Amino acid sequence: MDFVFKVLNNTRGIFKKIIEENTLEDLNKIPEGFNNNVIWNIAHIIVTEQLLVYKLSGLEVSVSNEMINKYRKDTKPDGAISQHEVNEIKNLLISTIQNTEANYKAGVFKTFNEYTVSTTGNTLTKIEDALQFAAVHEGLHYGYILALLKAVKS
Repeated sequence: MDFVFKVLNNTRGIFKKIIEENTLEDLNKIPEGFNNNVIWNIAHIIVTEQLLVYKLSGLEVSVSNEMINKYRKDTKPDGAISQHEVNEIKNLLISTIQNTEANYKAGVFKTFNEYTVSTTGNTLTKIEDALQFAAVHEGLHYGYILALLKAVKS
């Protein structure tokens, strides 16, 4: 699992850099032909990892219910968010994945509730499946974010 955590940490670092290198306006902009924005995608990957890893393991998540309801699957932005919220998302990018890695290494994840992912049809049966799928999910959203940034900057 060391490699999966390397991938997740690297991807989170890339997302952090994207936040730092783009304006609040660009992070919030929904280009024509898209139904969400860069910052929604970044917050969405945080929420999804928390739900797949912690919720399915019967453990408490590290994000608020408000954040979950705002960025979970099948949601979309309901308006621009503030710089304060962007800063919170940026901080959660790193802290949540570091906590997950530490908890995994400490053996915190003892049980797992099987879950079939709607987008791919894959069934997650153990914590390792959830972590591997989280890496795939974040890669998919990285590609989407690159497309969004290209549209925002044109």
